Amino acid sequence: MTLDTVPLGRTGMEITRTGLGCWAIGGGGWAWGWGAQDDAVSVATIRHAVDLGVNWIDTAAEYGLGHAEEVVGRALRDITEGARPYVFTKGGLVCDPADRRGPTRAVASAASLRRECDASLRRLGVERIDLYQLHWPPDDGTEVEEYWGTLLDLRASGKVRAVGLSNFDVPGLEAAEGLGHVDTVQPPFSAIDRRAGADVIPWCGEHGTGVIVYSPMQSGLLTGEFSASRVASLPEDDWRRTSPDFTSGLPANLALSDALQPVADRHGVTRAAVAVAWTLAFPSVTGAIVGARRPSQVDDWIPAASLELAGSDLAEIAAAIRATDAGRPV
Repeated sequence: MTLDTVPLGRTGMEITRTGLGCWAIGGGGWAWGWGAQDDAVSVATIRHAVDLGVNWIDTAAEYGLGHAEEVVGRALRDITEGARPYVFTKGGLVCDPADRRGPTRAVASAASLRRECDASLRRLGVERIDLYQLHWPPDDGTEVEEYWGTLLDLRASGKVRAVGLSNFDVPGLEAAEGLGHVDTVQPPFSAIDRRAGADVIPWCGEHGTGVIVYSPMQSGLLTGEFSASRVASLPEDDWRRTSPDFTSGLPANLALSDALQPVADRHGVTRAAVAVAWTLAFPSVTGAIVGARRPSQVDDWIPAASLELAGSDLAEIAAAIRATDAGRPV
């Protein structure tokens, strides 16, 4: 199966509008885990997405504290060279190995980033990472000249093909762009969390920077699969149990999810596909990172890669956002 592709900024890579996100594939037992996950099912999910035409995978060293990268590497080994997807990963978050459930620190010194990049290369089993991103702005005092200069050096050395920033605001992007082009930006963006639409995404459009948004289904809230009882039944080590989106904000968020159903019915797709397609309809968004823990979940959202919402669909969703007062605005 083939899906249409679009340029990822100026990187020279052409990507499908949807890519597979591997946050949940990291499993449980760490601060931002989603509960236990069967690695064999994860591998099957990755291969299924590739079989359906998805040509990029997004992961991070933090997901499962390296475990998600190992699972991606395992899946890649059995995919022929010509069919292999692009592999995107992220670094810059460091944890205490003795306290897996403890908080991570945003460390971006040159030495730390170089160690992390090498470790990701080993876990993924690749010679070059297609896109390497700084996961969060550093909180260790590292200046932009050091962390962005290091990523630019990694790109120049050939260890990575392109470099980007995740979860950065416009001033942070401007500071990095002044030193060398920011190939990509990865912000959170969904019908619930619309903040990046106000400034970060337009900035990327103005600078020729690719945009790959994450959590377009808001970690499952916009799929139609959630309820108060479902939240209560989540594993103790699933971070969503205590997230405001799944607690105090749950009624409004579920009301918005329900409002997606008529649009889904008209197009013969799932709510998940509509939620993802909504992000892809936003100007300057290149692609959406969409998570899945089993192959059937990929089937739910894969139509978003080619689904074009009509102006009337977008107006209906905008009206539902206003009526429900869900989430965080532009």
